[in-house]
Amino acid sequence: MKAINFSLIDQNNKVHSLKDYQGQWVLLYFYPKDDTPGCTKEACGFRDHLNELKKHSVVVLGVSADSVESHQKFALKYHLNFPLLSDVNKEVIKKYQAWGKKKFMGKEFEGILRISYLINPQGEIVKKYEKVKPESHPQEVLNDIQNYEKQK
Repeated sequence: MKAINFSLIDQNNKVHSLKDYQGQWVLLYFYPKDDTPGCTKEACGFRDHLNELKKHSVVVLGVSADSVESHQKFALKYHLNFPLLSDVNKEVIKKYQAWGKKKFMGKEFEGILRISYLINPQGEIVKKYEKVKPESHPQEVLNDIQNYEKQK
């Protein structure tokens, strides 16, 4: 399935479009909120695995509905070394089915789902990660990239 193109602004006010990354792997990950426990674990995991992911030509793009300013604070606080894209209108979030029903402490509500997509260099979605575990997700992505490379 072809990945849907988008253009969003990162924490440094730079515009990123999916088409800018053609020829590279892209891990497009959606997360609920800056500076919350699970989102921080996941972001720091990608930060810590980024050099290894880059060796495999993987670009990591995080997306949430937080503002550019919120992303700036989050990235500075945790020394995040990849773009955090701001989708305050939730247009890209909804196009990628990362908006839906959630449960927390017995209450049901709508919000951003922790979903990721692995997009190949041709712009095709090769894997959708649902019910992501923040602690292990970066290693899971790295393992999958290594497996795709072995299949070549």
